[in-house]
Amino acid sequence: MMKDGKTLAEERLQKILSQAGVASRRAAERLIAEGRVTVNGMVVTELGKKADAASDHIAVDGEPLAGTERLSYYLLNKPKGYISTVKDERGRRTVLDLLPDMEERLYPVGRLDSNTEGLLLLTNDGALTNALLHPAREVTKTYLAVVEGQVTPSELNRLRQGVELSDGLTAPAGAFIVERDEAENRTKLEITLHEGRNRQVRRMCEAVGHRVRSLKRVQFACLTLAGVRRGESRPLSKEEVRELYAMTASATPPARRRKAP
Repeated sequence: MMKDGKTLAEERLQKILSQAGVASRRAAERLIAEGRVTVNGMVVTELGKKADAASDHIAVDGEPLAGTERLSYYLLNKPKGYISTVKDERGRRTVLDLLPDMEERLYPVGRLDSNTEGLLLLTNDGALTNALLHPAREVTKTYLAVVEGQVTPSELNRLRQGVELSDGLTAPAGAFIVERDEAENRTKLEITLHEGRNRQVRRMCEAVGHRVRSLKRVQFACLTLAGVRRGESRPLSKEEVRELYAMTASATPPARRRKAP
């Protein structure tokens, strides 16, 4: 049931903290006022703030309340042949097969199709995921695309200004020639987008007359593949998580706690 846009399961944050045994209500109010409490990764300082203890991620000084899941963030260098989902009914390999075993259930932030390799962020932080994927944030993604044929200056300019696709005109993009291979009759392009349409880079290149032979995402927001080999992954640092939140104009996220032995 809903009332004034809130679920009836929501309660005042200080009451939730008190019931969880964190502190008395009066002490819980001080914790909130001091900015030491986060809800879904965002600092809360309003004493009237409500939350749902069953579905919201609530943390004090970075420590989740008992019964809530630790927030985790992983950068994966995805190879070809893996799909960007948590489960596939057809039994195909998914990106989760490439991650180390962990208790947390992670989800891809956006998608890379099976034939595209490169940087993929996975997390269970729903607030950050939504912020990174929101069109208004204009989070950039950079790709290296090897295409058939020799890309001309006019075709490059079309990519930069926007290409008409079946779902409308694309936003202006960064597009540069990295390398020409006349012997193999192909061109390597660097393309930077802030949109997230399905197979967008491939469709843009095809729209200007060049089929993509290979595609790799080399940067997402502030993250790069430096030091991460194909098929491998690594956890994000606290600084990287903070920078991602800053880029999306969100509040400082909770500190990651060490996993219990």
